[in-house]
Amino acid sequence: MFHVPGVPLTAVVEQVEIKKLHCGDNMILGFSIGGGIDQDPVQNPFSEDKNDKGIYVTRLTAEGPAEKAGLRMGDKIMQANGWDMTMVKHDCARKILTKKKEDVVRLLVTRKSLEEAVKHSMGKCGPWQQKDTTYNDVMQ
Repeated sequence: MFHVPGVPLTAVVEQVEIKKLHCGDNMILGFSIGGGIDQDPVQNPFSEDKNDKGIYVTRLTAEGPAEKAGLRMGDKIMQANGWDMTMVKHDCARKILTKKKEDVVRLLVTRKSLEEAVKHSMGKCGPWQQKDTTYNDVMQ
């Protein structure tokens, strides 16, 4: 997904709610991130646009909390617990995701398959939109 900083962004998103796993003093999410405005976007294997400095899911722990919640490799994190994640440094994103006070992380993510599904569904016509049928024809 291409995004120019400072320009409003429209994206198809999915909410993913991850319940952190308590392991001693640590709370585990079960995924790793890459990207950020301070990182080289050319190194991002998940972005089609090599200028995209977004935060992406780069690794999932098998059967971990994130995978069980539906997070996928390559998901772009748009928001985490209400925080905008589209223009953050890598370390800032990591800190937002790993706050010890929060047992749950609520993410808004986008992925190519979501955008494709919406484009596909918008291409289909309902019975009121069939070829050669106008709104007035349906209402009569």
